[in-house]
Amino acid sequence: MIPVPSGVRVWLAMGHTDMRRGMQSLALQVQQTLGRDPHAGDLFVFRGRKADLVKIIWHDGVGMSLYMKRLERGRFIWPSPTEGCVAISGPQLAYMLDGIDWRNPQRTWRPEVAG
Repeated sequence: MIPVPSGVRVWLAMGHTDMRRGMQSLALQVQQTLGRDPHAGDLFVFRGRKADLVKIIWHDGVGMSLYMKRLERGRFIWPSPTEGCVAISGPQLAYMLDGIDWRNPQRTWRPEVAG
């Protein structure tokens, strides 16, 4: 899990993003499309077309990090606006990464067996 310091803002990029992109092109998207500074220490979350994959970029003051998570079952819950970005809290991000609807926290699915 990303060690999210308290007070860090988390931004969800609306719509879907090409998940073949790396951290440099996602940082460029943050700067050009979202109009935000990718080096400010905020977390920027991007969702794939099928909604089962997210990528997060974060600059911690030393370097850029890229975090990726794919759900085995279910989808990441995303707000409805199609452009821009929406701010959520760190605990809401933790719920989302666990496959829980961060707007109404309830576990959606848990694997029963490995493999």
